[in-house]
Amino acid sequence: MKEQLKQLIDHIQPLDGQKVEEALQHLDQLTKPPGSLGKLEQIAAQVAGMTGELAPSFEKKAVIVMAADHGVCEEGISAFPAEVTPQMVLNFLHGGAAVNVLARHAGAEVVCVDIGVNAELEHPNLVSRNVRKGTANMAKGPAMTEEEAIQAILVGVEIVDQHVAQGYRMFATGEMGIGNTTASSALLSVLTGMNSEQTVGRGTGIDDERLVHKQTVVRKAIQVNAPNAKDPLDVLAKVGGLEIAGLVGVILGAAKHQCPVVIDGFISSAAALIASRLTPLATGYMIGSHLSQEQGHELLLDEMGLTPVLQLDMRLGEGTGAVLTFSLVEAATKIMREMATFASAGISAGE
Repeated sequence: MKEQLKQLIDHIQPLDGQKVEEALQHLDQLTKPPGSLGKLEQIAAQVAGMTGELAPSFEKKAVIVMAADHGVCEEGISAFPAEVTPQMVLNFLHGGAAVNVLARHAGAEVVCVDIGVNAELEHPNLVSRNVRKGTANMAKGPAMTEEEAIQAILVGVEIVDQHVAQGYRMFATGEMGIGNTTASSALLSVLTGMNSEQTVGRGTGIDDERLVHKQTVVRKAIQVNAPNAKDPLDVLAKVGGLEIAGLVGVILGAAKHQCPVVIDGFISSAAALIASRLTPLATGYMIGSHLSQEQGHELLLDEMGLTPVLQLDMRLGEGTGAVLTFSLVEAATKIMREMATFASAGISAGE
């Protein structure tokens, strides 16, 4: 499996610099002051570089919601019990969660994947790829083996492969897993050297006392497992999560197929950081969607050089911020396709 992952990483290409330049030149010919559409212009140029097309269309797009449980919930680090994970998966499948509403609004499909839920789940729309029934308690030992982490990554790649074959051209990362902000904080701490006071936030809304406890649990997990910060797979396996690993695969799979992948909040960004450490080329295919209220999110984005498009004070996860950003990515490509140039409109260009 490790060789399969290596082949995938080797397949990822840098953005097409010539197409980026062509897009920037075209944007400057449109009937507006240069750069006046701000981030929309940046997105348009980046997407052109990803796809090799000046104005690609994204009629089929999907948010991949990876769901898994976390053994570290035994430590009492969440305001919600672990049972909420499978309950929310069923909510996704019945179309009742926030991500379902916002995906419908954006004209996107929600693909819900059981990659590590600690329950027996059955539903005709569930993608069942359970690697194991939740991670082990990382405060006592490794969350999973490296082989399981790689297997979960390859699940994410497989899901993207299947959807690209069906005509999907843009993806978003979503997740569900009680305890996953704790794992994400641990990943951020190890990969950046930051302490838990900087990386640990309130997650589902814990109080001050539990926040201090959560910081202690993250420090303990890092101390017990001693993950190698220079080996992203080792870090992911020891203090990560199965849904985080699955999202690493979604990001790498999108990059392999030269498709935009819109990164959601804190947990998705932790997966993005792992993907970027496996291959910096993957970062070129990422679009940061929003700035979460979760404490460590801005630190994660800064680490990858991603600038969020939205700031809506959200901290839900699920892929909600990412699917909202789908519409803005499409708006950027429509600017390229539909807006008149100074020449075509017979308008005098600026100096």
